[in-house]
Amino acid sequence: MPTQSTETTGSRQRLARIATEVLAPWVWVLGLPLVVAWKVTGYHFGETVLWGLIVGVTGSLIPMAVIVRGAKKGKWDSHHVTDRAGRLVPFAVCIGSLGAGFGILIAGGAPHEMIALAAAELVCLVAALAITFGFKFKISMHAMVAAGAGVMLIRVYGPWLAVLFVAVGWVCWSRVELGDHTRAEVTAGTTAGVFLGGGTYLALTMILT
Repeated sequence: MPTQSTETTGSRQRLARIATEVLAPWVWVLGLPLVVAWKVTGYHFGETVLWGLIVGVTGSLIPMAVIVRGAKKGKWDSHHVTDRAGRLVPFAVCIGSLGAGFGILIAGGAPHEMIALAAAELVCLVAALAITFGFKFKISMHAMVAAGAGVMLIRVYGPWLAVLFVAVGWVCWSRVELGDHTRAEVTAGTTAGVFLGGGTYLALTMILT
């Protein structure tokens, strides 16, 4: 018969796995551009779908398809690529695909907020690549993307969305609870997300306005 301690541990693990999947980077990167585009296009459905999906597809769906396919073939440990050494190709795919989307936004005359969003995501990816392999430090992409998205949404919709940082805290806890990251790695990811992701977005929206 399971002990209370075993049941508690099992519940914590389930809660952590839910956070890790529901608040995964690809989920944020797919949903965030659509939510931002909805506001910055003046709630125009067609433009929201157009600009939001350019970022979402190139920044999330295409890279995730490659990563999942690679994981199934055994190229890396899972679709979260928890092994630091295995992250080079996924990072390269993410940067290349999103870079193409960034070019499409510029060529198509997208709203400056969408260009700033894609640029901020690229900055985070390049920084994460440099930190992961230059410093051999597995910075948490879950934390980085969630924190950056939180800052961007506060900028677009207002300070009341600071409540999203409850979700940021939840996903950071989940990564440590599952043993995929250390506290230092999720702290570094959160800090980078706020200052690199959110900071780049804030700066570029002011410059491009």
